[in-house]
Amino acid sequence: MKRLTIFLFIALFALPLMAQKRYDEIEYPELNPINMPEIEEFNLDNGIKFYLVEDKELPLINVRVTVKTGGLLVPASKTGLAGMTGQVMREGGSENYPADQLNTLLEDNAAFMSTFIGFGSGGGTMNVLKEDFETLLPAFVDLLLNPAFPQDKIDLAKTQTKSGISRRNDEQQQIAGREFQELIYGENSVYTRQTEYETVDNITREDMIEFHKNHFVGSNMTVGIVGDFDTEDMKQKLREAFGSLPTGSPTNLIYPDIEYDYPSTINLVDKPDVNQSYVTMGHIGGLRENPDYPAIQVMNQILGGGFSSRLFQEVRTNLGLAYSVGGSYGSNINYPGTFRLTTMTSSATTAEAIDAILAEVKKLQDEPISAKELQDTKDRFLNSLVFRYDSKSQILNERISNEYNGLSEDAFDELVKGIRATTIEDVQRVAQEYMNPDQVQILVVGNKAEIGDQLEKYGNVNELDITIPQPASDEPQEAGDSAQGQEWLKNMAEAIVEPGTEVESITTVGEQTINSPMGEIAVSGTVTINFLENSQNAVLSTPQGQIEINVADGKGSQKLGSQEFPMPPAQVQQVQNEIKRSYMSIALDRSTLDAEYMGTETIGDTEYVKLKINFESPVTYYLDSATSLPMMSTFSQFNPQSGENQTVRTEYSDWNTVDGVTYAFVTTSYANDEKASSSKTDSLEVNN
Repeated sequence: MKRLTIFLFIALFALPLMAQKRYDEIEYPELNPINMPEIEEFNLDNGIKFYLVEDKELPLINVRVTVKTGGLLVPASKTGLAGMTGQVMREGGSENYPADQLNTLLEDNAAFMSTFIGFGSGGGTMNVLKEDFETLLPAFVDLLLNPAFPQDKIDLAKTQTKSGISRRNDEQQQIAGREFQELIYGENSVYTRQTEYETVDNITREDMIEFHKNHFVGSNMTVGIVGDFDTEDMKQKLREAFGSLPTGSPTNLIYPDIEYDYPSTINLVDKPDVNQSYVTMGHIGGLRENPDYPAIQVMNQILGGGFSSRLFQEVRTNLGLAYSVGGSYGSNINYPGTFRLTTMTSSATTAEAIDAILAEVKKLQDEPISAKELQDTKDRFLNSLVFRYDSKSQILNERISNEYNGLSEDAFDELVKGIRATTIEDVQRVAQEYMNPDQVQILVVGNKAEIGDQLEKYGNVNELDITIPQPASDEPQEAGDSAQGQEWLKNMAEAIVEPGTEVESITTVGEQTINSPMGEIAVSGTVTINFLENSQNAVLSTPQGQIEINVADGKGSQKLGSQEFPMPPAQVQQVQNEIKRSYMSIALDRSTLDAEYMGTETIGDTEYVKLKINFESPVTYYLDSATSLPMMSTFSQFNPQSGENQTVRTEYSDWNTVDGVTYAFVTTSYANDEKASSSKTDSLEVNN
């Protein structure tokens, strides 16, 4: 029995392994013909085009409206207007169906509605049960025709947009995609515009109303309906529902031409908190209307299209140089796409991975592919294409998309025919004609210190600045008395650090309470701040366990248990700015600082001296005129989450002197008058 059990165990686990095949051993069957459904078309006098497809499989009806509009039409100063308009249309409800009422209606009927506006198109969708269609169709049309644009929803959309802006430098891939677009299309191109804090602030409710009014009209609309309905009955319902929409003026989407002269550049975005490089390289791409489009798609599959591609097999599998790798020659419909090669590799192998990828491109140009590789690629590609048409809804959406973009309704069949006809010679010809591996722009997003001088072999390295622009401050800057400022700064410094006392760092033991969206969080532990190095080490007990935080040399890390995570650069910068603004740093660095006496201010019954220290973001200390110790400090700080400046106020009390250093054992901080944190020091150690 024991031998039999072992035999069965081996057999059961061996059979699946024996059945597995390599990607190049799979035999693909002939592609079955795709049965296209019958599409009924009709128009209304106001210009709306309708496409109807009956599908009785489920008692559902899907409506998709396509509108000729987009962010392409928005002036640069209001970038973000189109997307936010599409967002607020749905979130704000309509005149007859306010947001709360509409949400309840949809929830009660298990229905879904959405609106959107992208770069080159907009529209809305509705998914609903057949029995609820007549009830919800008027609400959907009212949402498209009469959005309410309530101010509170606009404010929420602005806050969400600004929060997204604040996080756009978090991920390497997102940075690489954005910055590579700018290298190809140009810094001021409409194709590379970014929504910024300032452009969001420029957008008004009136802008949204006007943008919607100009484009959500009959002459710009195409409506596709798929589902369980009778075509003639549906036509009548649609005439009644959409007939009141104004005809309006048709929108003209003009895509600017691109001037590109194939420069060879090497560019770096320094991201100190990572230990790998994300590489993107290439040049301008082409247009969908190119007769070589089918052959280019076959070439793309061979070069970088999935696990079987040459880039994956050579650069990742054989050479082990990449976590991920891919590439393709992009062909957009309305403006040229990009030829793009990408990889994620360790910092130490950045240049080696770049060279290996470019070598594969040149090999595809220099050596004809085999007949087997061509046929296997065609089979894989054609079999994957059928999933674009696996439902009537997808078929209809493809048909509407083709018409919207000026493609023939037979574009898919033409693509399949072109792929079948592609030869070995075609693949080599398009590889030679359209890809220029010796004229690429290389972009590396990675750790500059770890990469070292690897990139210099490609030319002069351009280090790109990806700092997120902050909106201009409208706060008036008052001038004070510099002479008195320096005198009061001396008084404050000597009150905090006795003359002759040397301080390199201080170590405090205590507890802190932090106000967060989840409520108050209590932490305790030891914090050491080195003022000479502008560094900090903290070992804290938190509800999640013990956390160690280290900030030094412009880098930071957080260690929780056995796991260590890099701190985002913005967070590191915030910690170092806090050290620099602290009264201890100011007292130790007073000889290098610029200070101004700003007069006095009475708070409660006490008159305090106002002393402004002129950093990039000035901080003002309120000094007790008798002791010269600060009672409070204030400064204006940009909050990336809200996209606005906020006033940070810190109050100091319970001053104690230890080894020549007078230190506030109790502090409380506020952000725009809301309590942010409080701390209490139990003991202080001065390190010389």
